[in-house]
Amino acid sequence: MKFIYYGHSSFMIETMGKQLLFDPFISPNELAKEVNIGAIKPDYIILSHGHADHVADVEAIYNQSNATIISTYEVVGWFGNKGLERNHPMNHGGAKIFDFGTIKLVNAVHSSSMPDGSYGGNPAGIVINNDEGCFYYAGDTALTKDMELVGEEFDLDFSIMPVGDNFTMGVADAMKACKMVNCHKLIGVHFDTFPYVAIDHNEAYKVAEANGINFTLPKILETLSL
Repeated sequence: MKFIYYGHSSFMIETMGKQLLFDPFISPNELAKEVNIGAIKPDYIILSHGHADHVADVEAIYNQSNATIISTYEVVGWFGNKGLERNHPMNHGGAKIFDFGTIKLVNAVHSSSMPDGSYGGNPAGIVINNDEGCFYYAGDTALTKDMELVGEEFDLDFSIMPVGDNFTMGVADAMKACKMVNCHKLIGVHFDTFPYVAIDHNEAYKVAEANGINFTLPKILETLSL
């Protein structure tokens, strides 16, 4: 698998010959000015919830690609009403096999509304499992004991979790989450985009080292082989 970071909680996973784009918030992000969204043409756009800082570029990228949107029923329905009809609705606890592998939605503790303020359903975490590996994207979430269920069900190769604090878990809680899901390889997201979620990188790495976690805070446009 290959991970490409576009800033905030937006990233691409290349796996099984498919490109999976998660939570595209790129063009409004001042830190991601060097990212050319016109060159991003995924096979799937996978959304953890409806907040604007996770869906801002969905429509533009959908229209320039053949992507199918995968998200919760309410988020998919909102985009469907805007004419984005290549979509697949899911909900918590449900799993589905696609040509990139199996995707399952799991619990996340946060909020969710659409950019116009309409109801966005409940936020979700996402687990993807295929012949190349298995990973967990926590989405925007607090630390929750439900993460132990992810560790019990899946043999994770890596996790992607928010670490910016204030609106989501911070670094310390992300370390606890890693242990709960039984995965010691973590990519941090949802940090530095706004003053509310700015973090001390050196301190974050020290906390990770003290907890025995293989931790990465990716740079924008950085590519990781996983």
